[in-house]
Amino acid sequence: MAEPHVSLDPQSLTPVEQKLRGPLEDQLSSALQAATVKIEERYAGENVEQVTLMLLEQAKAGLHPDIAAGFHPDHEQLRHVAEAIVARAQTTPAGA
Repeated sequence: MAEPHVSLDPQSLTPVEQKLRGPLEDQLSSALQAATVKIEERYAGENVEQVTLMLLEQAKAGLHPDIAAGFHPDHEQLRHVAEAIVARAQTTPAGA
């Protein structure tokens, strides 16, 4: 699975956010990637919707509270990451 990456829409950003766009995207992507690894490691048969929520919660937990409060990723894209986690778990032998 490719590592998830967060891209911010420049049209929706304030001037300050636009100046910080690169580092902010890096921080959000890093938090989402770390969340993906943690959720994959502790995956225990949850459904895709549950994994989607777990990803969001775990990613937000890895961010500064002010940044986490403004982090609203596209649900369908986050769900796509969750689907990949579930599919990978179903094709990986236990203990591998």
